[in-house]
This record gives sequence, C-alpha cells and structure tokens, in this order.
Amino acid sequence: MLQTVFMQNLTLVQKITAWLLPVLFAITVHEVAHGWVARLFGDHTAEMMGRLSFNPLRHIDPVGTILVPGLMLLMPGGFVFGWAKPVPVDWRNLRRPKQDMVWVAAAGPAVNLVMGLGWALVTHIALGLSAGNSMALPLLLMGVAGMLINTVLAVLNMLPLPPLDGGRVLTGLLPTRYAIPFSRIEPYGFWILIFLLMTGSLGWLMRPMMNIVLGIMVSASGLQVWQFDRLLGALMS
Repeated sequence: MLQTVFMQNLTLVQKITAWLLPVLFAITVHEVAHGWVARLFGDHTAEMMGRLSFNPLRHIDPVGTILVPGLMLLMPGGFVFGWAKPVPVDWRNLRRPKQDMVWVAAAGPAVNLVMGLGWALVTHIALGLSAGNSMALPLLLMGVAGMLINTVLAVLNMLPLPPLDGGRVLTGLLPTRYAIPFSRIEPYGFWILIFLLMTGSLGWLMRPMMNIVLGIMVSASGLQVWQFDRLLGALMS
C-alpha cells in the first residue's frame, strides 16, 4: 500500500481530510483534560461555563486555531503553530492551588501523548489493510497527521515558559520565593514565543524532544522513519 501512496499526488481534499480530525481531537481533548483535572481537584469553573465538552466549536479560537495555522501551512519550513481558547481554571477553588495547578497544567500535554500513541495504533492498523480497502489510505494519512500534531502540541506546551503548560508546571514546582517572580513573565510569554518562532529558535528548542517523542510513536506505528517523513512531506506539500 505504501508504494501506491508514494506514487500518487494527494489532492487538496485528501490533505484537508487527513488533518481535520486529528487537529480537532488534539486541541479539544487537550483543553477538556485541563478542565477535567481541575474539577477533580475542586474547581468547577470550566464545567459551569460548558467547556467540559468534546464539541470543538466550544474550544476553537478563530485566529489561533484557524487563521494562524492556515497561514503557516502556506509558509516554507513546515512548522505549524496555533492555539485554542484556554479552558478557564480558577486556582483559588483548588484544594492546594500551587500543587494542584501542576497536575491541571500537565494534563493537556499528557493527553496529547496518549492520543499520539493512539494515532500510531491507527497507522499500524492501516498498514495491515489491503491496498484495495477504501479506508486504508485515509486512516494512514490521519495516523501520520495525528502523530505529528499531538507531538507538536505536547512538546510545545511543555516548554517552561508561562503561560504555556510547562511554565505553569514549573511555577508550581519552584519554591514560592522563585515561583512568584517567574510567574510575572506570563504577560510577556506570548510575545517571547512569537519572537522565538519568527527567529527560528522555537523549532531549534523543540527539535530534540520532538525527535525522541515522534521517534517512539513512529516506531509503535510500524513505519520506518523515512516512510513517515515521506508521507508527512506528501501531506504538507
């Protein structure tokens, strides 16, 4: 089947279809995971605001989820960056605010890692289907897209920079005398991230962990690295 895929040019519809479900699942479940864990530790803000929902429309940010990633797909370099509407968490409702926020923040990237492995399983199943099976190609392409987008979201969000999840985790782990000044970076964190992105430093910072995480997922999928790269190239060309 792979040889058949390599010999054809994917249509725009095939590419959009391959990315659509993995991206929607990745951002939706990521945000819901934050809300679930917050509720577990005593904060029901997200639940009361109707954000503990798998309806992606409740989590899509028109700029961060659609416009920015769409523009970046058209730019050279192949790096996709975006965000969803954050699930509201009121740390004052948590039983142990400083410690519990570590788990709330870590829940999003953790669930992305689980979903990435789930898409690796989908890829493995697709490889076992015959080339004549109408579901083989869509599942294969979605599996590749799903492994990548979930790896990107997990690694990006665990960078130790507020307001990213990794920044919140580090704030919760640091002694209070260090956590307070570190948390004051948050209003500038987004602009720092944009600067890193525009200078190419963001990809450089993420690449080592991306290679490790994605390598594990690709290995679990049954693909060779060069096969994954070739399929990904076809999806992003």
